Amino acid sequence: MNHLAHTLLAGDDEALQLGGMLGDFVHGTPDPARFAPRVIDGIRLHRAIDVYTDAHAEVLAAKAQLPPPYRRYAGILLDMWFDRSLARDFSHWSGRPLAPFSDDLRALLWRQDALLPPALRRFRAYMDLQGLPAGYADDVILGEALAGIGQRLTRANPLDSALPVLLAQETQLQARFEAFFPELREFARGWIENAGGNTQPVASPGNPLSISPCKQGER
Repeated sequence: MNHLAHTLLAGDDEALQLGGMLGDFVHGTPDPARFAPRVIDGIRLHRAIDVYTDAHAEVLAAKAQLPPPYRRYAGILLDMWFDRSLARDFSHWSGRPLAPFSDDLRALLWRQDALLPPALRRFRAYMDLQGLPAGYADDVILGEALAGIGQRLTRANPLDSALPVLLAQETQLQARFEAFFPELREFARGWIENAGGNTQPVASPGNPLSISPCKQGER
C-alpha cells in the first residue's frame, strides 16, 4: 500500500502515522534510541499491512489481470492506484475530509523533521509541491508520480505508460479494491489492538528524537 492508505489505517495516533510514513524509508530493525516505541509500532504496522496486502486474494487477482509487461510492476502500480481509489472516495473510508487529512500529515512530517531520513525529507518536498497524498486523486499527478518512480528504477520499465492501462481496467480494479480494503482495515485495527496496542506512547526526556504523539487536531 502507499502513503495515504498507510496513514489512514494507522488511525488517529500520530506516532503510528509517522511510523506509517517511515516504513518505506527505514530498513532493518528500527533504532529504539532514535524512535519512540509507538513510532516503531507504526513501522511494524506498515510492514504487516504490506505483507497482508501482498497475500490477499483480491490483490493477487488484480495483479494477474494486468497485461505484460506491466504485471512485473503490479505491486508498485496497485499501491499507487489504491491510493487513487482512496483519495477519490475518501469520505466513504474516513470520518475526515481528504484535504485537511493531507495537510495535517504534511504538517506532522515538518514537526518531526529531526526523525526523518534524508530520503523522506526529499519526498516531503515533493508532497508539498503536489499536495500529496490528496493529490493522488488527480490522474495527471498520479501519472507523473508513476513516471518519476520509473525513472528512479535502474532497469528499463513501462511505468511512464502505465496510467492508461490502469484506467482501461478501472471498473474491475475498483471492484477488487472495494472487496479488499474493508478486510485490510479490519486487519489493521486488529493489529493495533492486539499486536501493537500494548505499547504506550512514551516520550523519553533524555532523547530529543522521541515523539509524544497526540491525536489529529490536538495542536
